[in-house]
Parts: sequence; C-alpha cells; structure tokens
Amino acid sequence: MPGKKTAVYFRIGEAAHMLGISASSLRNWERMGLITAARSQCRYRLYSREALKKLRKIKHLRTTQHVNPAGIVAILQGKRENERAPSAAKHKQKAIAQRLLELRREHGLTLAEVGQKTGVSVSFLSSLERGYSRASIATLQKLARFYGTTVLAFFADKDDSHRLVRARERKVLVPNPGVQMELLASGKRVMEPHLFRIAPGADSGGSYSHEGEEFIYVLQGKLEVWIDEIEHYALEAGDSLYFESAQSHHWQSFSEKETLLLWVNTPATF
Repeated sequence: MPGKKTAVYFRIGEAAHMLGISASSLRNWERMGLITAARSQCRYRLYSREALKKLRKIKHLRTTQHVNPAGIVAILQGKRENERAPSAAKHKQKAIAQRLLELRREHGLTLAEVGQKTGVSVSFLSSLERGYSRASIATLQKLARFYGTTVLAFFADKDDSHRLVRARERKVLVPNPGVQMELLASGKRVMEPHLFRIAPGADSGGSYSHEGEEFIYVLQGKLEVWIDEIEHYALEAGDSLYFESAQSHHWQSFSEKETLLLWVNTPATF
C-alpha cells in the first residue's frame, strides 16, 4: 500500500521568498491576527501549503486592494465569523444592521445613493445592512455623519444616565476585530470619554472627520496618528494629542502588545 503523504512545511524565509514579501511582513501579519504559523520543536515558524494559499490572498488584499487588517479578517472569516460570534455580539451586529436599513429607508435613499455620498461601496453597505459584515470606526463615523446621528445610536443603546460608571458596568463596543471601545461616561454628555483597547496592527479602517475636538492620552503601547495626510504623530505611553475633529484623521497601533488609550471627544460623536 502506498505510504501516507507527509505534510510539507516551509520556514519563514522560504515562505517569504515564495510570496515575494519580507519575513518581517509575515511576522507583522501574525501580530495583526491575520495568520497563525505552526511551530517546530525549536519554536521556528512553519507554513503549510494551505497557509501559503491564505497568505497569497492576504498579500493581494493588503497590497493590491489596500484593505485594512480588520477588513481582511472579516473577508477571510466571512459569514462563519458571524455564526460563531457570541450571542451578545451577534445581537449588537443585528441591531446595527437594522438601524442602518431603517435610516436609509427613512431618508428615501438607495444603496447606490448612500454609497455615492459616503464613499462606501454598495456591496459593503448591503453586507452591513444584512448583518454579514462589521464596519470599521471610519466607516461608522462616515455613516453617522451622513445620517446626522452618532455611532452609539447604531448600537441601539438606551440613554441610561448615571454619574458613576463602575468598571464592571461599562458599555463595550467592538466595531471591528482588534478594536474595543469602553464607554467611561453614560448618557448624553458634552464630553465623551472612552477607553480604547487596540490590538497590534489594528487601525481605524481609513480616514474620517466630524465636528468637534478630541484628546488622546496613551496609557500603554504605541499609536501613530495622521491628520490631513500632512501631520504625522508617533505617540508612546505618556504622550497626548489634541486636535480638531473636522480635520481628516486616521490611526494605527504600532505596538507589539495591546495599545491602551484614554480618548475624549467633544461634542459626543460616538
């Protein structure tokens, strides 16, 4: 009888050469949560033929279509991610989908009209309204601004106003993989403080702007912020940044560990 085929694995240098990228890119993609390499007994990274196929798709999405890490995760996981999501997360995603559909119908708009005004593709808008995809913070901000509402309104949370918000009672929003927002104040306030938890490599999903001003204080990790594609700031623990929200801005974590931020908007935009 023919012997059982032995699985073939490639070291990181070999895999990088076959893909036409650098080994550091492979390490960064793993830190972003896009791929998980197997390990040898000596802890060297190993990639199977199946992993190489996945990496080729990641390379295409990242370098050709310029999809952000959160978007790549959503594309790779597809509908299966939604099926595996905890019931609370699925409920929130459905709430966002329903609210987006309601808003569009209330305004008497087609998907094509919303896409033209916001710059979000029709196919992605359709996927959002059906609850198949999750939007990045940048996309949620664009849609909130277009519809004249706030990002928080998409999550269908009630206005429960309390002076004291205990850590265990914080409302938590996860707009896209790798980004978690914890609300530090409840109810409608002039200031809107959040605790951001950003995974290595995760980003805003593009540039966005809105009314008001905002303040960022880095508690842990590293964050890079671009304003109007002209100003660039590399922030580390203890650094702070204040800017006008009307200026187009986007950001990304460049830390090997979770980046932790105190982020305050005024007036409330989330």
